[in-house]
Amino acid sequence: MSMPVAPIVPAEVTFDGATPLSAQHADSYFMPGQGVAESLFVFIEANDLPDRFSKLQAGQVFVIGETGFGTGLNMLLAARAFLAHAPGSAHLHLQSAELHPLTRADLARALSQWPELDLLAQRLLADYPPPVPGWHRVNLATNVSLTIMLGDATAQWRQAEIAVDAWFLDGFAPARNPDIWQPALLAALAERSAPGASLSSFTAAGQVRRDLAEAGFDVWRESGFGNKRHRLVGRKPGQAVRTALRAGRAIVAGAGLAGSTVARALAERGWQVSVVDPDPPASGASGNLCGVVYTTPSPHLTAQNRFYQTSLLAAMRWFRTLDFPANPELGRLEGFIQKPANARMREKLARARDSGAWPPELLSRNGSCYEIHAGGYLRPAAWCRHLLDHPSIRLSVGRVIDFQPGPVPTVQLDNGRAAPADALILATAGSVRELPGLGWLPLGSSRGQVSYVAATDHSREWAQPFCHAGYLTPVLAGLHCVGATYDRRGKELNIDPADDDHNLAQLGQYLPEQHAALGGEQARVVASRVALRCESPDRLPLAGPLPDPSCNPHRTMANICLTIAHGSRGLTHTPLCAELLADQLSRRPITLEPEIRRALAPERFVLRRRRREPDWQPNEE
Repeated sequence: MSMPVAPIVPAEVTFDGATPLSAQHADSYFMPGQGVAESLFVFIEANDLPDRFSKLQAGQVFVIGETGFGTGLNMLLAARAFLAHAPGSAHLHLQSAELHPLTRADLARALSQWPELDLLAQRLLADYPPPVPGWHRVNLATNVSLTIMLGDATAQWRQAEIAVDAWFLDGFAPARNPDIWQPALLAALAERSAPGASLSSFTAAGQVRRDLAEAGFDVWRESGFGNKRHRLVGRKPGQAVRTALRAGRAIVAGAGLAGSTVARALAERGWQVSVVDPDPPASGASGNLCGVVYTTPSPHLTAQNRFYQTSLLAAMRWFRTLDFPANPELGRLEGFIQKPANARMREKLARARDSGAWPPELLSRNGSCYEIHAGGYLRPAAWCRHLLDHPSIRLSVGRVIDFQPGPVPTVQLDNGRAAPADALILATAGSVRELPGLGWLPLGSSRGQVSYVAATDHSREWAQPFCHAGYLTPVLAGLHCVGATYDRRGKELNIDPADDDHNLAQLGQYLPEQHAALGGEQARVVASRVALRCESPDRLPLAGPLPDPSCNPHRTMANICLTIAHGSRGLTHTPLCAELLADQLSRRPITLEPEIRRALAPERFVLRRRRREPDWQPNEE
């Protein structure tokens, strides 16, 4: 079921010395001068976290949920306690909701007063999301992940598919912020609680105690912190059963953007990964000299448009974390310029900015153009090689020609070898339909030809790509990429000089100043490249478990996954899809909203086909 989504309004914050104050709720975020001591007493100690962390076994996951993220102080202290007391192979997942997030500047000011948390605070600030609705990941350490859910706490926790071991019931006082204490939210928390889950809160208000008891918690009062008489502590009946992380051997078919990102995501979760491709990395549609990291802003916060926005932010996080591109010869990530190609696009961009769906941190107007303050351009092949440069990834020449599903799938390679694996990920774009039983996948293609145009002295100054009806990249290796044609009927991979003429004519139409800087009618096309983009009917990727072809459309082969049909946005879409698949296979908490996961799930096409043809079977095609 689709949920209404509204733009995010940041918190209005003033400071009394070092203490942030909320204008919306006329209250401080923590007790002045005693924020750390209060949080340790009310949340860390009341939930007995140091002792519980020390008793975790290798590979076990501990989950903490929170109702109001605020300054992030509680979560940073929990992360610090985990790193000090838990075994290194255990994993801590933190998940918190926030309707009115602090701006990054206000958050930095609030956290600056606690130098003992500086390292964790810097990790938080590095990946702190702009104010856009949805779920956002921050990796505080290799074994500590944080999901910040921007939106109404009740709506966010209702859709979270997670079992929480400890709750921080934080938020402004019930009299000042009653929404964060409503019975519907507390009932949602009970539904998301693991057996034996604990809770604590600074408030011991009688109505809160009664509502928690009604939801199924045992609750009691204990002595409070400072001048507060009581803190609230509780527990959900039952015995804790820990989730264990999963890792093993994975085979990834395809060494393009999709395969390289999922291979890296799995390797960083402890998997041994074999990447199989008959060609070198990024030889297909991923193989252009230069690619643009971009998306098209929209005012409509549908699942599809939120995937486009969230995937752009996730890609930027990957680039930061993996320090790519390391120099301008590999690209730059300084945003891009969007020139509206028509009145409809102009209105769409204006509404995206004015509605708040794309806040000023991400979108601004610059004359007749719009600037998107994320994305940029880079060398796709170099990015793929960078991703595959990991001790747990092995690249081999070959092709997957068949597979047998099961608890340990068997993968048949074209050299006659049968290789067992704990997971198989198919990332071979449209050629995936050549595998037995997968001809039913509704994949299309569009032919694209890009023109490599010689740089001039003036054109070498550009630092951002330009997007219009096509695109223009800054210089790499003395060349600009101008493109690209879009032909859904074309399948031939031969170079067509008419397509180069089209690319330059389109550039002259939409970006006449840049066209002139390249020489105008004398612009020199040095080379061209043609590839086929793999696309789905709804223009979204297929990312998730392969549907079971037997009968049940809701049943999937959980250890055989697809990441295909990324179209012309592979640089943008593949990192978030890789995280989704790697988390699913590793049994980690998933940082992608259920509605967006359903929009990407390959089984969506089975469900749609069955609505038209109830007796249709995928394995018949």
